[in-house]
Amino acid sequence: MHDFHRGRRLRRTAAIRDLVRETEVTPKDLIMPYFVVDTDDADFKHPIASMPGQFQLSLPQLERKVASAVATGLRALILFGIPKTKDESGSQGYADNGIVQRAVRAIKERFPALVVITDVCLCEYTSHGHCGLIDDGYVQNDPTLELLAETALSHARAGADMVAPSDMMDGRVAAIRQVLDESGFPELPIMSYAVKYASAFYGPFREAADSAPKFGDRKSYQMDPANEREAMREALADASEGADILMVKPALPYLDIVSMVRRTFDTPVAAYQVSGEYSMIKAAAELGWIDEKKVVMETLTSIKRAGADLILSYFTEDVLKELNW
Repeated sequence: MHDFHRGRRLRRTAAIRDLVRETEVTPKDLIMPYFVVDTDDADFKHPIASMPGQFQLSLPQLERKVASAVATGLRALILFGIPKTKDESGSQGYADNGIVQRAVRAIKERFPALVVITDVCLCEYTSHGHCGLIDDGYVQNDPTLELLAETALSHARAGADMVAPSDMMDGRVAAIRQVLDESGFPELPIMSYAVKYASAFYGPFREAADSAPKFGDRKSYQMDPANEREAMREALADASEGADILMVKPALPYLDIVSMVRRTFDTPVAAYQVSGEYSMIKAAAELGWIDEKKVVMETLTSIKRAGADLILSYFTEDVLKELNW
Protein backbone atom coordinates (compact mmCIF):
# COMPACT_ATOMS: atom_id res chain seq x y z
CA MET A 1 0.00 0.00 0.00
CA HIS A 2 1.36 3.37 -0.98
CA ASP A 3 0.83 6.61 0.90
CA PHE A 4 1.68 8.98 -1.95
CA HIS A 5 -0.40 10.37 -4.78
CA ARG A 6 0.10 8.73 -8.18
CA GLY A 7 -0.79 11.63 -10.48
CA ARG A 8 0.97 9.94 -13.38
CA ARG A 9 -1.86 7.40 -13.69
CA LEU A 10 -3.88 10.04 -15.57
CA ARG A 11 -0.90 11.11 -17.70
CA ARG A 12 0.16 7.68 -18.91
CA THR A 13 -1.23 7.86 -22.47
CA ALA A 14 -2.31 10.61 -24.86
CA ALA A 15 -5.86 9.24 -24.84
CA ILE A 16 -6.12 9.43 -21.05
CA ARG A 17 -4.57 12.92 -21.00
CA ASP A 18 -7.16 14.06 -23.55
CA LEU A 19 -9.95 12.52 -21.48
CA VAL A 20 -9.10 14.46 -18.31
CA ARG A 21 -7.92 17.73 -19.89
CA GLU A 22 -9.45 20.65 -18.01
CA THR A 23 -8.95 23.51 -20.48
CA GLU A 24 -9.32 23.39 -24.25
CA VAL A 25 -9.03 26.21 -26.78
CA THR A 26 -11.62 25.92 -29.56
CA PRO A 27 -12.45 27.99 -32.67
CA LYS A 28 -15.38 29.67 -30.93
CA ASP A 29 -12.97 31.16 -28.38
CA LEU A 30 -10.90 33.05 -30.96
CA ILE A 31 -11.25 36.47 -32.58
CA MET A 32 -8.97 37.51 -35.46
CA PRO A 33 -7.89 41.16 -35.77
CA TYR A 34 -7.55 42.69 -39.26
CA PHE A 35 -6.13 46.00 -40.51
CA VAL A 36 -8.05 47.42 -43.46
CA VAL A 37 -6.65 50.36 -45.45
CA ASP A 38 -8.57 52.99 -47.40
CA THR A 39 -6.77 52.75 -50.73
CA ASP A 40 -7.60 52.82 -54.44
CA ASP A 41 -5.19 49.92 -55.01
CA ALA A 42 -7.39 46.82 -54.87
CA ASP A 43 -4.29 44.59 -54.69
CA PHE A 44 -2.78 46.40 -51.70
CA LYS A 45 -1.40 43.85 -49.23
CA HIS A 46 1.41 45.41 -47.24
CA PRO A 47 3.42 43.17 -44.89
CA ILE A 48 3.77 44.48 -41.35
CA ALA A 49 7.51 44.22 -40.76
CA SER A 50 7.33 43.81 -36.99
CA MET A 51 4.49 41.27 -37.22
CA PRO A 52 5.56 38.56 -39.68
CA GLY A 53 2.54 37.00 -41.36
CA GLN A 54 0.26 40.00 -40.74
CA PHE A 55 -0.73 42.61 -43.32
CA GLN A 56 -2.35 45.93 -43.96
CA LEU A 57 -5.08 45.05 -46.47
CA SER A 58 -7.21 46.81 -49.05
CA LEU A 59 -10.90 46.04 -48.76
CA PRO A 60 -10.84 43.45 -51.60
CA GLN A 61 -7.77 41.80 -50.06
CA LEU A 62 -9.48 41.78 -46.66
CA GLU A 63 -12.47 40.01 -48.17
CA ARG A 64 -10.17 37.35 -49.65
CA LYS A 65 -8.40 36.88 -46.32
CA VAL A 66 -11.66 36.60 -44.42
CA ALA A 67 -13.09 34.14 -46.95
CA SER A 68 -10.07 31.90 -46.49
CA ALA A 69 -10.31 32.09 -42.69
CA VAL A 70 -14.05 31.41 -42.68
CA ALA A 71 -13.38 28.27 -44.73
CA THR A 72 -11.14 27.01 -41.92
CA GLY A 73 -13.57 27.84 -39.13
CA LEU A 74 -13.30 31.56 -38.31
CA ARG A 75 -16.26 32.64 -36.16
CA ALA A 76 -15.43 36.26 -35.28
CA LEU A 77 -13.13 39.13 -36.24
CA ILE A 78 -12.34 42.66 -35.12
CA LEU A 79 -11.59 45.48 -37.57
CA PHE A 80 -9.06 48.30 -37.34
CA GLY A 81 -9.12 50.98 -40.02
CA ILE A 82 -6.39 53.07 -41.62
CA PRO A 83 -7.86 56.10 -43.44
CA LYS A 84 -6.56 58.00 -46.46
CA THR A 85 -6.49 61.26 -44.55
CA LYS A 86 -6.23 62.21 -40.89
CA ASP A 87 -7.23 65.35 -39.04
CA GLU A 88 -7.30 66.77 -35.51
CA SER A 89 -10.70 65.27 -34.69
CA GLY A 90 -10.32 61.90 -36.45
CA SER A 91 -13.37 62.55 -38.62
CA GLN A 92 -12.79 59.52 -40.85
CA GLY A 93 -13.38 57.35 -37.80
CA TYR A 94 -17.07 58.24 -37.72
CA ALA A 95 -17.69 58.97 -41.40
CA ASP A 96 -20.52 56.90 -42.90
CA ASN A 97 -18.26 56.03 -45.85
CA GLY A 98 -15.17 55.46 -43.70
CA ILE A 99 -13.04 52.42 -44.39
CA VAL A 100 -14.26 50.40 -41.40
CA GLN A 101 -17.89 51.21 -42.19
CA ARG A 102 -17.43 50.03 -45.79
CA ALA A 103 -15.58 46.94 -44.61
CA VAL A 104 -18.38 46.02 -42.21
CA ARG A 105 -20.98 46.30 -44.97
CA ALA A 106 -18.92 44.21 -47.38
CA ILE A 107 -18.10 41.47 -44.88
CA LYS A 108 -21.62 41.18 -43.48
CA GLU A 109 -23.05 40.96 -46.99
CA ARG A 110 -20.76 38.04 -47.86
CA PHE A 111 -20.61 36.35 -44.47
CA PRO A 112 -23.80 37.18 -42.57
CA ALA A 113 -23.14 34.55 -39.89
CA LEU A 114 -19.67 35.91 -39.08
CA VAL A 115 -19.48 38.02 -35.90
CA VAL A 116 -18.03 41.36 -36.99
CA ILE A 117 -16.66 43.48 -34.14
CA THR A 118 -15.32 46.99 -34.61
CA ASP A 119 -12.63 48.75 -32.63
CA VAL A 120 -13.97 52.13 -31.50
CA CYS A 121 -11.15 54.62 -31.06
CA LEU A 122 -9.74 57.72 -32.74
CA CYS A 123 -5.99 57.09 -32.63
CA GLU A 124 -5.80 55.62 -36.15
CA TYR A 125 -7.72 58.61 -37.52
CA THR A 126 -6.24 61.62 -35.71
CA SER A 127 -3.30 63.55 -37.12
CA HIS A 128 -1.70 63.60 -33.65
CA GLY A 129 -2.18 59.86 -33.01
CA HIS A 130 -3.93 60.20 -29.66
CA CYS A 131 -7.23 58.56 -28.76
CA GLY A 132 -9.17 61.79 -28.24
CA LEU A 133 -9.39 65.51 -28.88
CA ILE A 134 -6.36 67.57 -27.87
CA ASP A 135 -6.40 70.92 -26.09
CA ASP A 136 -3.22 72.54 -24.80
CA GLY A 137 -1.30 69.30 -25.35
CA TYR A 138 -3.67 67.20 -23.23
CA VAL A 139 -6.25 64.62 -24.30
CA GLN A 140 -9.68 65.97 -23.37
CA ASN A 141 -11.98 63.35 -21.90
CA ASP A 142 -15.56 64.62 -22.04
CA PRO A 143 -15.46 66.32 -25.48
CA THR A 144 -14.09 63.05 -26.90
CA LEU A 145 -17.07 61.01 -25.68
CA GLU A 146 -19.44 62.45 -28.26
CA LEU A 147 -17.11 61.49 -31.11
CA LEU A 148 -16.62 57.96 -29.75
CA ALA A 149 -20.37 57.51 -29.49
CA GLU A 150 -20.77 58.82 -33.03
CA THR A 151 -18.12 56.34 -34.22
CA ALA A 152 -19.88 53.42 -32.52
CA LEU A 153 -23.21 54.48 -34.01
CA SER A 154 -21.73 54.66 -37.52
CA HIS A 155 -20.44 51.11 -37.07
CA ALA A 156 -23.83 49.93 -35.86
CA ARG A 157 -25.57 51.49 -38.84
CA ALA A 158 -23.07 49.75 -41.14
CA GLY A 159 -24.10 46.39 -39.66
CA ALA A 160 -21.51 45.63 -36.98
CA ASP A 161 -22.50 42.88 -34.57
CA MET A 162 -20.58 44.38 -31.65
CA VAL A 163 -18.57 47.52 -30.87
CA ALA A 164 -15.40 47.54 -28.80
CA PRO A 165 -14.28 50.90 -27.37
CA SER A 166 -10.52 50.86 -26.75
CA ASP A 167 -9.80 54.54 -26.03
CA MET A 168 -9.87 54.41 -22.19
CA MET A 169 -11.76 57.69 -21.84
CA ASP A 170 -13.79 57.79 -18.63
CA GLY A 171 -17.50 57.33 -19.26
CA ARG A 172 -17.27 56.19 -22.85
CA VAL A 173 -19.26 52.99 -22.33
CA ALA A 174 -22.18 54.96 -20.88
CA ALA A 175 -21.99 57.50 -23.71
CA ILE A 176 -21.95 54.79 -26.37
CA ARG A 177 -24.73 52.79 -24.70
CA GLN A 178 -26.98 55.84 -24.51
CA VAL A 179 -26.49 56.78 -28.17
CA LEU A 180 -26.97 53.20 -29.38
CA ASP A 181 -30.15 52.80 -27.31
CA GLU A 182 -31.59 56.12 -28.45
CA SER A 183 -30.78 55.36 -32.10
CA GLY A 184 -32.51 52.00 -32.33
CA PHE A 185 -29.67 49.64 -31.39
CA PRO A 186 -30.55 48.60 -27.81
CA GLU A 187 -29.49 45.00 -28.46
CA LEU A 188 -26.06 45.75 -29.93
CA PRO A 189 -23.48 44.53 -27.38
CA ILE A 190 -20.42 46.46 -26.19
CA MET A 191 -17.14 44.66 -25.60
CA SER A 192 -15.23 47.17 -23.54
CA TYR A 193 -11.46 47.38 -23.37
CA ALA A 194 -12.14 47.76 -19.66
CA VAL A 195 -8.65 47.10 -18.31
CA LYS A 196 -6.18 48.41 -20.85
CA TYR A 197 -2.66 48.96 -19.63
CA ALA A 198 -0.13 51.49 -20.97
CA SER A 199 1.98 48.59 -22.22
CA ALA A 200 5.27 48.36 -24.08
CA PHE A 201 3.81 45.28 -25.78
CA TYR A 202 1.80 47.49 -28.18
CA GLY A 203 4.85 48.56 -30.19
CA PRO A 204 4.26 46.49 -33.35
CA PHE A 205 0.55 47.41 -33.40
CA ARG A 206 1.41 51.07 -33.80
CA GLU A 207 3.21 50.21 -37.02
CA ALA A 208 0.33 47.99 -38.11
CA ALA A 209 -2.38 50.58 -37.45
CA ASP A 210 -0.23 53.65 -38.18
CA SER A 211 -1.35 54.97 -34.79
CA ALA A 212 1.77 56.01 -32.89
CA PRO A 213 1.22 59.27 -30.96
CA LYS A 214 3.08 62.21 -32.48
CA PHE A 215 3.96 63.53 -29.01
CA GLY A 216 3.96 62.25 -25.46
CA ASP A 217 2.43 58.92 -24.52
CA ARG A 218 -0.89 57.44 -23.43
CA LYS A 219 -0.12 57.03 -19.75
CA SER A 220 -2.65 59.68 -18.72
CA TYR A 221 -5.51 57.49 -19.94
CA GLN A 222 -4.22 53.91 -20.22
CA MET A 223 -3.53 52.10 -16.95
CA ASP A 224 -0.29 51.85 -14.97
CA PRO A 225 1.03 48.27 -15.36
CA ALA A 226 1.82 48.19 -11.63
CA ASN A 227 -1.83 48.47 -10.55
CA GLU A 228 -4.30 45.66 -9.92
CA ARG A 229 -6.86 47.25 -7.57
CA GLU A 230 -7.33 50.03 -10.11
CA ALA A 231 -8.13 47.36 -12.69
CA MET A 232 -11.12 46.27 -10.64
CA ARG A 233 -12.32 49.88 -10.41
CA GLU A 234 -12.08 50.26 -14.18
CA ALA A 235 -13.88 46.98 -14.83
CA LEU A 236 -16.61 47.85 -12.31
CA ALA A 237 -17.11 51.26 -13.92
CA ASP A 238 -17.54 49.76 -17.39
CA ALA A 239 -19.82 46.99 -16.15
CA SER A 240 -22.02 49.52 -14.36
CA GLU A 241 -22.17 51.67 -17.51
CA GLY A 242 -23.49 48.77 -19.58
CA ALA A 243 -20.52 46.84 -20.96
CA ASP A 244 -21.60 43.34 -22.00
CA ILE A 245 -18.08 41.89 -22.21
CA LEU A 246 -15.03 43.05 -20.24
CA MET A 247 -11.61 42.87 -21.89
CA VAL A 248 -8.14 42.79 -20.36
CA LYS A 249 -5.26 43.95 -22.56
CA PRO A 250 -2.50 42.73 -22.92
CA ALA A 251 -3.13 39.09 -22.02
CA LEU A 252 -0.07 37.05 -21.05
CA PRO A 253 1.69 39.64 -18.82
CA TYR A 254 -1.66 40.25 -17.06
CA LEU A 255 -3.06 36.76 -16.48
CA ASP A 256 -3.48 37.63 -12.81
CA ILE A 257 -5.78 40.48 -13.84
CA VAL A 258 -7.72 38.22 -16.23
CA SER A 259 -8.25 35.82 -13.34
CA MET A 260 -9.33 38.62 -10.97
CA VAL A 261 -11.84 39.98 -13.48
CA ARG A 262 -13.20 36.47 -14.08
CA ARG A 263 -13.70 35.85 -10.35
CA THR A 264 -15.22 39.28 -9.71
CA PHE A 265 -17.67 39.70 -12.60
CA ASP A 266 -20.28 37.45 -14.17
CA THR A 267 -19.98 38.97 -17.66
CA PRO A 268 -17.99 37.18 -20.35
CA VAL A 269 -14.30 38.09 -20.16
CA ALA A 270 -12.07 38.73 -23.17
CA ALA A 271 -8.29 38.98 -23.31
CA TYR A 272 -6.18 40.43 -26.13
CA GLN A 273 -2.97 38.61 -26.99
CA VAL A 274 -1.40 41.78 -28.36
CA SER A 275 1.09 42.51 -31.12
CA GLY A 276 4.17 42.35 -28.91
CA GLU A 277 3.18 38.94 -27.60
CA TYR A 278 2.70 37.76 -31.19
CA SER A 279 5.96 39.26 -32.43
CA MET A 280 8.10 37.78 -29.67
CA ILE A 281 6.82 34.29 -30.38
CA LYS A 282 7.31 34.77 -34.12
CA ALA A 283 10.86 36.09 -33.67
CA ALA A 284 11.94 33.27 -31.37
CA ALA A 285 10.36 30.70 -33.70
CA GLU A 286 12.11 32.14 -36.75
CA LEU A 287 15.42 31.79 -34.91
CA GLY A 288 14.60 28.17 -34.16
CA TRP A 289 14.59 28.73 -30.41
CA ILE A 290 11.04 27.54 -29.77
CA ASP A 291 8.39 25.36 -31.42
CA GLU A 292 5.91 27.97 -32.63
CA LYS A 293 2.79 25.78 -32.74
CA LYS A 294 3.35 24.37 -29.27
CA VAL A 295 4.12 27.76 -27.72
CA VAL A 296 1.10 29.36 -29.39
CA MET A 297 -1.22 26.69 -28.04
CA GLU A 298 0.38 26.81 -24.59
CA THR A 299 -0.05 30.59 -24.37
CA LEU A 300 -3.63 30.51 -25.66
CA THR A 301 -4.46 27.71 -23.22
CA SER A 302 -2.96 29.70 -20.34
CA ILE A 303 -5.11 32.72 -21.25
CA LYS A 304 -8.25 30.61 -21.31
CA ARG A 305 -7.24 28.80 -18.11
CA ALA A 306 -6.86 32.16 -16.38
CA GLY A 307 -10.52 32.85 -17.15
CA ALA A 308 -10.85 34.39 -20.61
CA ASP A 309 -13.94 33.27 -22.49
CA LEU A 310 -12.78 35.05 -25.65
CA ILE A 311 -9.25 35.56 -26.95
CA LEU A 312 -8.28 38.16 -29.53
CA SER A 313 -5.14 36.82 -31.17
CA TYR A 314 -3.17 37.35 -34.37
CA PHE A 315 -2.52 33.60 -34.31
CA THR A 316 -6.20 32.85 -34.89
CA GLU A 317 -5.85 32.13 -38.61
CA ASP A 318 -2.80 29.92 -38.02
CA VAL A 319 -4.50 27.97 -35.24
CA LEU A 320 -7.59 27.36 -37.35
CA LYS A 321 -5.59 26.32 -40.39
CA GLU A 322 -2.53 24.53 -39.07
CA LEU A 323 -4.29 22.47 -36.45
CA ASN A 324 -7.08 21.48 -38.86
CA TRP A 325 -9.94 22.62 -36.67
